[in-house]
Amino acid sequence: MPTGTIENAALAEQLLDALDALSGLHPGFRPAHAKGLMCSGTFTPSPEAAKLTRAPHASRPSTPVTVRYSNSTGVPTIPDNDPAKSGPRGIAIRFHLADHVHTDIIAHSTDGFPVRTGEEFLTFLRAAAAAGVGQPQAMGEFLAAHPAAKRFIETPKPIPTSFAREAFFSVTALKFTSNQGVSRYGRFRIRPAVGTDYLTSEDAAAKSPDFLFDEIGQRLAKEPVKLGLFVQMAEPGDDVTNASVNWPSGRSEIPLGTITLTKRVDDQEPELRKIIFDPLPRVDGIDSAGDPLTQVRADIYLLSGRRRRAVFGDGNR
Repeated sequence: MPTGTIENAALAEQLLDALDALSGLHPGFRPAHAKGLMCSGTFTPSPEAAKLTRAPHASRPSTPVTVRYSNSTGVPTIPDNDPAKSGPRGIAIRFHLADHVHTDIIAHSTDGFPVRTGEEFLTFLRAAAAAGVGQPQAMGEFLAAHPAAKRFIETPKPIPTSFAREAFFSVTALKFTSNQGVSRYGRFRIRPAVGTDYLTSEDAAAKSPDFLFDEIGQRLAKEPVKLGLFVQMAEPGDDVTNASVNWPSGRSEIPLGTITLTKRVDDQEPELRKIIFDPLPRVDGIDSAGDPLTQVRADIYLLSGRRRRAVFGDGNR
């Protein structure tokens, strides 16, 4: 596993164990955001995209994409309408650049992240697991010492009327480099073209446990879903290496383009089932900004993805 160091590999193993302890082990499913669905479509760049990055999909007329929407937690049967476990929902976007060549965006529906490092994330997960087995003081002590985590936990996480009416925020900042060699830093933002829309607690309680999954297919059968992809730009003094610090909402944004989803696809089809989304872009023109969480998350996605593939005999490609 190309984690870079033995220490990184060990941390990824510990994080995977902690996620298993939190949600239970569900072979063949992701340890977080286990309940998900996939859609297909295209990405069309904006005129500003190629000025920000020389990444190939920023200048091509269009690029095929696969998008995975997901609920929070590692429980694959979690109800869509459970307010106690609504957590941040997830989105993962794969840009298919060529055969076996791609780059991904991974984001969730709460702006920010509770901690700065993988080691802090491990402590956070272990505290959450302890709280789940009758030791609430573990999480209380952690939150008292980590105000960013307390703020993240307390941020409202309303249930959307549709996955297509939810906004998403990438976790870590990235470095975008243009053809002229100019580099700038920013964070991805994904917003539905028709705007966000959320349920009241009463309306959510009246929904079925799979209403988000049932609704998206019906919606796509009637019309495409359009998502705007933006990059929130850092300004001098903004910390681009700390995902637990939100930048002011007034920071300028550059529109990168539009994702148009046209149909729901079978995520158990072999080529889709084996997808391991990657928090590291791994494409010329978009790189890590140096946030330590970027590599940690890439390590655990790869580790858990290989474990998931082994259940289905999909190999390690």
